[in-house]
Amino acid sequence: MSEHDEFSIIDQLFKPLAGLSREARGLIDDVAVIAGDSTQDLVINTDALVAGVHFFEHDPLDLVARKLMRVNLSDIVAKGAKPYGYQLMTAWPRGTSYSEKADFVRGLKTEQDRFGVDLFGGDTVSTYGPLVVSMTMFGRVPAGRALSRLGARAGDKVLISGYIGQGYLGLKALQGQLMGLSHADVNEVISAYHLPEIRADLAPVILEHARSSMDVSDGLLADADHLARANNLMIRLDLNTVPTSLSARAAIASGLSPVDLVTGGDDYQILCTADEAGAKALIMAGFYEIGMCLGVSEDTPAGAELWADDRRLDAVAKGYTHPL
Repeated sequence: MSEHDEFSIIDQLFKPLAGLSREARGLIDDVAVIAGDSTQDLVINTDALVAGVHFFEHDPLDLVARKLMRVNLSDIVAKGAKPYGYQLMTAWPRGTSYSEKADFVRGLKTEQDRFGVDLFGGDTVSTYGPLVVSMTMFGRVPAGRALSRLGARAGDKVLISGYIGQGYLGLKALQGQLMGLSHADVNEVISAYHLPEIRADLAPVILEHARSSMDVSDGLLADADHLARANNLMIRLDLNTVPTSLSARAAIASGLSPVDLVTGGDDYQILCTADEAGAKALIMAGFYEIGMCLGVSEDTPAGAELWADDRRLDAVAKGYTHPL
């Protein structure tokens, strides 16, 4: 890990600012949890999108707004919380037209109506740089029950809520680097890149049956590695059981490495662990079993490994990280 990547900066510079506050959860958990009344707590997360980094500068702004909402919702759902509302920051490049801003707001309204949230406030500024939009999402969860990355145990099953690799394939398609797919397949993965699937309806079953949970944004292998290290466990992922779409299988048949799908990122699925009974309930709700939590030893250090056909696979990088 470079001292200039996002995780090192958080660990070395920002984590000391969190002190020992229970609300901050040591800055390892994507969210803060603030005690409310005797019945519920508030779960809070913030994610930003930057033009030229998280989306293309020519992307329709209604889709940018919708993606912003969804990448924030995924963290809330992963903790078993029900979305409640949000605050918004927009930094508009000078010269952005009123109609473009209205397109962005139209996208927000579409997602508000879909997920039952309202805008609580925020800030709007101008910039000489690219468009930057940031959202702070609030969710409600029964008091003391918000899930965490912590809580996984050796012997737990590892599960994922849906297809992996769709967002990565969409990015490659938009970059002109995805060949051999039908027009329909290309449209499907591009749509997944712009509008990742968020299963807010899964929050109650995650809360009831998962032991640990987080969303997958940097890549399945990378985020499984984060979860494993937080719990001092080894997570062994079985590549053959990772769910992929027909479009993804067509891409693999055309020469794409399946390892790229689990390291590409932009999935926003829910990764969780559960005991055998909990795993059965999660599978009944639509999750897929993709691996196992193992105890650590000299031969199995903490972290995540990718296996297929009883063979460990090497990945050049486990996922995406922002160089800073």
